Amino acid sequence: MRSFAQLSDEIEHRFETGRGFALATLNLDHLVKIGADPTFAEAYARQDLVVADGRPVAWLARLAGRPVELMPGSDMIVPLCRLAAGAGVSVALVGSDDETLAGAAAALEDRVPGLRIAWRHAPPMGFDPDGPAAERLLVDIAGQGIGLCFVALGAPKQERLAARGRHRAPGVGFACIGAGLDFLAGRQRRAPPWMRRLALEWLWRLGGDVRRLGPRYARCFAILPGQIARAARQRFVTPR
Repeated sequence: MRSFAQLSDEIEHRFETGRGFALATLNLDHLVKIGADPTFAEAYARQDLVVADGRPVAWLARLAGRPVELMPGSDMIVPLCRLAAGAGVSVALVGSDDETLAGAAAALEDRVPGLRIAWRHAPPMGFDPDGPAAERLLVDIAGQGIGLCFVALGAPKQERLAARGRHRAPGVGFACIGAGLDFLAGRQRRAPPWMRRLALEWLWRLGGDVRRLGPRYARCFAILPGQIARAARQRFVTPR
């Protein structure tokens, strides 16, 4: 999707018609995983809606001559909840832990008048999005009459669950939002606005967990030259 206005129109239409969706938020880490994991690539191909979660993705799209609006998953939670409340759609939260889900639910209900969070579920450690526990989870979501489900399991689990949910719960919209619920609940601190404006949120996150994120960001930087070359070819070489 190229803009949040376009995304909003599409989601409003799907709420009105009872059609579900799977929404993924693309960033460089996902591009790394897509190239290395065929299962993740297949799950991404089954997403109905994909937005640019990171500035590098938005820059690459602009270089390719196909500009898109930056739409971080964490920034979209409240606007999507407003769309759900306006359409009378019930919301579910899946991921993290019970304390985080309770805190995120309270924060969302405080910010969005009329929002109904009808169901919350924190899967146990080792949760398999392709296993029987995921099947039961999706059956429960469909049975609760949920219209929008935020999935905060991290990549690739959340995208794989959302892709599966399109078939097991076809009336539900699954939005993959990473650490968004942790930010809402105050369990993690997001980078200050000035760092986000300067595209330095990655540096803030790296400083908080160098051991885990250092190798991840190194892999992201390693694929950039190839991604830049591919975007340039799309703009200047590929016929339109």
